Amino acid sequence: MTNLVSPNWLKENIDNKDLVIVDCRFDLMDKEYGKKSYNESHIKNAVRVDIENQLSSEVKIHGGRHPLPSVDDLVNTFKSIGIDNNSIVVAYDEGDLAGPSRLWWILKYLGHDKVYVLNGGINEFKSIGGETTNEIPKTKIGNFKATVNNNMRVDMNYVKERLYNKDIAIIDSREHKRYLGEFEPVDKKAGHIPSAKNYFWMDVLNKDNEFITLKCLDDLKKHFDKLNDYKEVIVYCGSGITACPNSLALSEVGICHKVYPGSFSDWISYDENEISTLSE
Repeated sequence: MTNLVSPNWLKENIDNKDLVIVDCRFDLMDKEYGKKSYNESHIKNAVRVDIENQLSSEVKIHGGRHPLPSVDDLVNTFKSIGIDNNSIVVAYDEGDLAGPSRLWWILKYLGHDKVYVLNGGINEFKSIGGETTNEIPKTKIGNFKATVNNNMRVDMNYVKERLYNKDIAIIDSREHKRYLGEFEPVDKKAGHIPSAKNYFWMDVLNKDNEFITLKCLDDLKKHFDKLNDYKEVIVYCGSGITACPNSLALSEVGICHKVYPGSFSDWISYDENEISTLSE
């Protein structure tokens, strides 16, 4: 695993002066969940990032439900929690990886290599005796500078130009019922981007054990095996957050890909864009 750290590693390195631990817990249905959870208890030294307000920007006509903030705004956010260019960043939640994967992907997009996700999350960390607290740590202002990797990100027009291309796999990360348009709890339209294939983001998780973790490499390779047949892979979800666990898993198995941050909620903001309910 190249983009994850274990709870044991974090426990042993928790006082490393270069380490910045980031609490990314959130709940799409409960805007206060992340803040409440952090204030009640968090991993020692951890700072908090708000997925809705810091890793997403104001919703507009286009851009989706969780628009990617500007590079300057993101840099300022990361500076405010003490991140330097030499920082080792470890992001965590309870284990399902959505929030920390969003932070991981954004920092990778901004050119920061030493960013990792805590496999097993805070729950497994606590189970091995990892220290938690409700004390808010003092943070210094970091000196983070971005080197944007534009090859990681695509927009609506980029996706639209590649529909039905036999050499390109467009991946919808939402659950199958939403992909088919049978169930849509959030967006105004139901279905998926035409020619997209469905790889539900939670299928990269191992939920059979006591703690939620990313599946082992062999299982991930089997899961994504057919994507090796394509010259390009583009990943999206509903609003750009749960595409990121798929991005993390694809990176683990070495499949190059791009993320469409605006995702389906951006796609449907353009009335002329077609929607499909057929399984590809």
